[in-house]
Amino acid sequence: MISYYQPDESKAIADNIFRTRIDGLYYFKYKKNIDERGFFSQILEPERIRQSGINPDFQIKQVNLSVSQTKITRGIHTEGWNKLITIVQGHAFCALSDVRLDSATYKNVEYFDFVADPHNEWGEGLYISKKIGNSVCAVEGPMYYLYGVDLLYHERNKADDLAVSIFDPDLNIQWPFPKEELIISERDKNSVTLAELERQHRG
Repeated sequence: MISYYQPDESKAIADNIFRTRIDGLYYFKYKKNIDERGFFSQILEPERIRQSGINPDFQIKQVNLSVSQTKITRGIHTEGWNKLITIVQGHAFCALSDVRLDSATYKNVEYFDFVADPHNEWGEGLYISKKIGNSVCAVEGPMYYLYGVDLLYHERNKADDLAVSIFDPDLNIQWPFPKEELIISERDKNSVTLAELERQHRG
């Protein structure tokens, strides 16, 4: 049984922003104004992140959209940028992993079940600090994964780009589909494990 993240007041750091078991990873909710035509919502708001004290300098420089069909799985990826993410269509299983060797929450994993329901008055998203491992699986596609980052793609430090195995035994992520049914890229098939990273770090 997958234990999905649940926000509560003990985790709140600001209005509808909540801490998680991973340092630098925050869950947020945003309100939808729904009527007979559909809804309107402000979904990626850097000002909320600045005002909460999470990152007083956070700005979005680039907005990206990833579209995945059912069972397509991406990750576990890290980059040297901070980002806000939300799901705007479909159903996504998100597993966030602390793969930073020097982190106090190293190897912690949080699971999120995100459904883009136009009739739900609340939307959900995450603020993901740089170098936190991010992975997502489309439970029901097409799944639209929208994210804003605080660096342009060509400005990022490529040395921070990393692909950790989605099947890493130290993380033991409980995927929503059997291993053999997940559709992953060649990059992710050739990813590293945390044990390999630790050996490289020790030299």
